[in-house]
Parts: sequence; C-alpha cells; structure tokens
Amino acid sequence: MPRFTDRFISSFAPIPPAKDRLAFDTECRGLGIRASSSGNKTFLVQWTDAATGRKVREPLGAWGALTIEKAREAARIRLGRLAAGFDPKAERDAKRAEDARQRADAETARKEAAFTLEVLISEWERLHLAARRASYATRAPRTLRLAFAEHLDKPASHLAHGDALAAIDDRVADGQPNAARLILTAGRACYGWAVKRRRLALNPFAGLPPIEGAYVQRERFLDDAEVGEVWRAAGTLPSPHGPLVRFLLLTLARRDEAGSMVWGELTPDLSKWAQPAARTKNGRAHLVQLSPPARAILRDQMGAKPKGDLPPLPPADRLVFGINGSDAVPPQPITSQSWMKRNMEKAIGAERAKRAEVTGEAPEPMPAWVFHDFRRTGVTWLAGAGFPPHVADRLLNHVQGTIRGVAAIYQRNEFLAERKAALDAWAEHVMACAERRGTPVKVASLDRERKRRRVP
Repeated sequence: MPRFTDRFISSFAPIPPAKDRLAFDTECRGLGIRASSSGNKTFLVQWTDAATGRKVREPLGAWGALTIEKAREAARIRLGRLAAGFDPKAERDAKRAEDARQRADAETARKEAAFTLEVLISEWERLHLAARRASYATRAPRTLRLAFAEHLDKPASHLAHGDALAAIDDRVADGQPNAARLILTAGRACYGWAVKRRRLALNPFAGLPPIEGAYVQRERFLDDAEVGEVWRAAGTLPSPHGPLVRFLLLTLARRDEAGSMVWGELTPDLSKWAQPAARTKNGRAHLVQLSPPARAILRDQMGAKPKGDLPPLPPADRLVFGINGSDAVPPQPITSQSWMKRNMEKAIGAERAKRAEVTGEAPEPMPAWVFHDFRRTGVTWLAGAGFPPHVADRLLNHVQGTIRGVAAIYQRNEFLAERKAALDAWAEHVMACAERRGTPVKVASLDRERKRRRVP
C-alpha cells in the first residue's frame, strides 16, 4: 500500500475490466481512496465492527474538495471516537431521524403558513355554511373578515386568545354588544369546525365569557296606529323596497326569507308561496297562503294590471324583490335595510309632525322598532282576534311552539285552513289600519269580547 500523495492519487485508476479500485494510506491506518471508472476519487475510512467482525466503510469526501491532510485528520478523528466507544450506526440513525423530523417540521410549517385565516373562513363558508341559512352563511364570514382584517393573510393558528378577546371587547366598548356576540359565536363555530377536522389544534374562542347586554329578548310590537304608519311609510320607498316591507307586514315572514324569494316558489295563481327548507331558519319547508293584498303586491311586481288575467310568471330563478338586474346580470337581493328603515322613520316622523300641527300637540317619536317586530305584532293581534296559539306557531314556522314534547311528535296537522283564515284576517286588519278605519266587523276581537263579558 502506498503513502498517499497528490501525484499518486492523480494517476490512481481502476484496472479494466474492474469498475473501481481501492487503496489505503500507509501513513494513516484506515484511510482509503476509491477510484471509479467515471473518474471520481473519494476518500473513505474503514474499520472493523467489534460486534459483528465486519468491515465498515464510511465516505469522507471527494479528493480535490478534501486535501490529503484533511482526509487523514478526519479519519483519525473518526477512528479515535470509535476507540472511545462511539457507535456510528446509532449516530447515522439519529441523523436520519433528525433529518426526517426537520423535513416534517418544515412541511408542517409550510402547511400552517398556507392555511391562513382567510383560507379557513373560505373553507368553512364553502364546506359547512353552504347548508346553513343564507343570511347566517353570508353574515358570519363577513363579520369575521371585518373583525380580523389584519390577520387574514396570517396563519389561522396564529390568532391567539387575546386577539379574539380584543376584537370582542372593541365592539362592546363601541356600544355594539350584538356585533360582539356574533364575532364570538361565528369565531367559535369556525375554529371549532377546523379543530374537529384536525386542521387546527386549538380554538382561540373557546372558554370566552358570554357578551353582557347582547341579544336581549325583544317584546316590542306595533299598535294599530303604528301598523298604519309603517304601511304608509313603506309607500314612500321606491320599488322593490317599499313593496318588500309591505309584503313582510302582510305575510309575517322573516326579512331574509322574503328578500330571497324567487318566482319559482310561487304557484301560478300567486295564492301560495312554498319556502324551501334550505332558506328557512329552522331548516323546515314552509307554506305561506297569500292574502289578496299580498297577491296584489306580487302582481304589481310582475307589472300586471290589478284586474284581469294573470300573465305567466317571470323566470323561476329570478328574485321577486331583486335590485340592479338586467338581461345580462340577474337581480341581487336587497341589502339596504338600514337605509329603508331610516327613510321610513323620516316619513313617519313627518306624518306625526303634520298631525301635531292640526291637534296642537307636540309630536312624539315612534318608539324603536325593527322589521322582525312585524311577526310579534301579527301573532299578538291574532291572539286577541281569537285565533289559537298553535295556528300562530305554524304560521310563523316555529319548531317549538304551543304543542311540545310527545304531542309534537304525533301532531302533524299543519292547520292550513286555519292559517289561511288567520293571514286573511290579519291582512284585512293591516289594510284597515293603513286606511285609518276600524277592523272589519267579521273579525272577532277576543280582547273586546273579554272586556264586554268582563272576563279577566
């Protein structure tokens, strides 16, 4: 065996037909050089495994990149560690395990960075909220995007408990407890969904306290004079805004359910409106039997004359109360409810001021109200007019109403005839209020009858 020199190594090559050749250094025991037929020459260190008695070789580096002296130094270090009891196999296994861990950590970090808050909200919206009520499916993602706009392009896992609490506290401090409640409920639902799917480990909204002052149970209902004021104020709004408000008042439907109604949900004679389960709050299909005033509103939306034959309905997928539509772009649902209510309140205020000029009394502002109060107003009047509570429950499409428990399981009657009579009576009352005349005599008032008989 020769002593390694650059001159020796440069001329060292395999002897044909062999594809490689191995030589060992006489100066450093265990240091070898392997030459391949491709011209590569690599330093290696060789030793005998004490446990198995087998020869073990470990590459040190290529000649040229590693000098002979550096190769000797590396070989001596390796052989010295072996003499001290070092286990090279264990080291190689540990190195492979560490490399695998680092690759796994890098992949986890890559996926975490890619799974931003915006991606989480979008996936939650697409995979989970698609089956939820349309209003919630629209409002909840929008609320989260507005509340955490600065976090949207950051990993969803980086949103901390403190970030969630700060956004909620900001809304509470601004006097918006219901907005804070929606952030809490939507955030908790969104992150909880991701945790269940093993996309995230923690839910930063879990354990947060309920919002004080949010979601106060409303008791407001409109009296007869206010019903008439609302009807007349709706007449000051342009179409389809005003007709939608009047339709809500007549049908006692939820705002979003009526606002998203399409012509395909109506029977050809406009006598019935079938609400699909996908758009109702409780996920149950609901039939609304429309009163003559409600049908008149729909005829007007079609452009049909008040009397005469009814033309074919517009396309089934076209919104009844849609806005900004054209032949190329389908109409969109009304989203300007705040604008509608402000303008109606101005009209009501102007009417009250004009009436005050005649009476000489100071005008009083109308107490705070919302469109959802129409439903409470209607069923309150129906109860006073003698209609039973279970009819009102079915009329509002309430899951839990007067009939509960085992009785609700067996009671499947929808009381369609009674519901039709109730809506017709309510519509007559609304029109009487709108025209400032008394309720028609044929509608019995339970309140008046009790007073007449002096029944408590």
